[in-house]
Parts: sequence; C-alpha cells; structure tokens
Amino acid sequence: MQSDKPEENTERNEFWDALRKGALVGIALLVIIIPPLRMAQKNKAAEHAAVATAPATQQPPAAAPAPDSVNGVQLADFKGEQPSADALKVANWAVFTGDAKKHAFVIVDKKDARVYVFGPDGKLKDSAPALLGAARGDDTFPGVGDKPIAQVLPEEKTTPAGRFVAEPGRNANGEDVVWVDYAAAVSMHRIRPLVAAERRLERLATLTVDDNRISFGCINLPVSFYEDVLNPTVKKYGAIVYVLPETRSAEQVFGAYDVLQAQAGNAHAQQVAFKR
Repeated sequence: MQSDKPEENTERNEFWDALRKGALVGIALLVIIIPPLRMAQKNKAAEHAAVATAPATQQPPAAAPAPDSVNGVQLADFKGEQPSADALKVANWAVFTGDAKKHAFVIVDKKDARVYVFGPDGKLKDSAPALLGAARGDDTFPGVGDKPIAQVLPEEKTTPAGRFVAEPGRNANGEDVVWVDYAAAVSMHRIRPLVAAERRLERLATLTVDDNRISFGCINLPVSFYEDVLNPTVKKYGAIVYVLPETRSAEQVFGAYDVLQAQAGNAHAQQVAFKR
C-alpha cells in the first residue's frame, strides 16, 4: 500500500532523481574513458603483433680477418705488380730477415730489366724499366772502374750482381747519381740519350728486354723515376741495393731463400717432432 504523505513522495522522488543522475554520470564517464582505453589496448596489441612478426635484428657480421697466406709472416708488398720469381724471392727474404735493417731497398732485376724501389716498411714505392750493362755477367772486371770509357772492352761492360749500400753522390761530370759500386764506377742515374745511334730512349720504351743491354755497366732509369722515386728515397732512408744475378742463383749471391717454403718446412718439422 502506497503512502499519500507529501514528505514520503518527496523523498522517493529525490531518491529516483539521484539514481538517475548517478546513472547518467556513470554513462558519461564510460563514454569518456572507454574509447581511449580501447585505443590503448589496440596500440598495445599492435605493438605485440609487430614484435611477434618483425624479423629478428641482424647483428653485423664480425669483420673477417685479413687473408694471411703466410701465417702472419710479413713479406714484400709489390702492390699488384708481377715480379719475376727471383725478384719476389729476394724481396720477401729481405723483408722477412730484416736484411736491409731500417733502410729502404732496391731490387735490380737484370733478367727482367726492371728496378723496384721499396720503403723501409717493405712496401713498393714504384718500379720502372732500366737499361743495363751491354755484357751479360755478374762480376766486375778488375780495374774497370779506373779505365777511361773509351778503353772499356765489350766484355767488361757488366752490371755486377750483389748486395750494395747505395751512396748518393756525383760523377766526374758533376751530375748527381746513386752509386751502387763506387770502385767499379757503377751507378744508377737518369737516362742519357747522348749518342743518337744507341737509341737509349727507344730501348727503354719498348716492351721487350732484349734491347735493354746497352750501357757500360751503369743502370739507366727514366728521368721522372730517378728524380721522384729513387733519389729522394735513398736520401731519406738510405738503401740497400740487390742486383740480381743472371749467371748464378740468388741463393749463391745473397743466401736468399723462399720464405714461404721455409715456413712450410718449419711447420712440418714441428708437427713431426710433436707427434714423436
């Protein structure tokens, strides 16, 4: 049974009004809160999906070690040039043994008519063709250095093989040269096209080596190579000159040997000794 009292009706009305107002406020809050909440959940789900589907981050590969065909043994660096077997052997041996000490060194390959200039670090500075003694042979004839040029016999015009200490200096005409064997008057110098019939510039420019034998024993070089490479290198570091033989072996003249072969032999001997 409902009461008809005014105060009771008023209380009931106020109760329902409050209830309706609370419901409205709750709905409004839900309208405000739910969309951002759903958006955040979607974003989070998207992040998880991205992590799940993204490929794993690839670590940069470790730097490959530099190729070492000689087990860490330092050799001469010809910088891509293709020297003769003897030039390679002597240059490698010189670097491996430290025969040139802290000096630069020069390889004069008579068979190949070519000169290589290396820094003290064993790296090639440059190479160039050369003109050499007209007579083939590895020995100096006694007294030839004291003879006037006109009296030097054809068979005495040799470029001697051997290990020499380079000496910057001047010849009898006052021209700067690099002495190889001062006593034998053998030097490295700029090419001198003094006698037209000798065609020295032409000989130096050809691709063959058979026509590079024309001098009295000295080593004639292109002017730019002498002035820009050989002379300043010798003056700065000092140099050992290895004139390769053509009638004997590099082993006989220098005691040089194939470094790679020797290293392989040593490694094999150590393995055999270990197994024993």
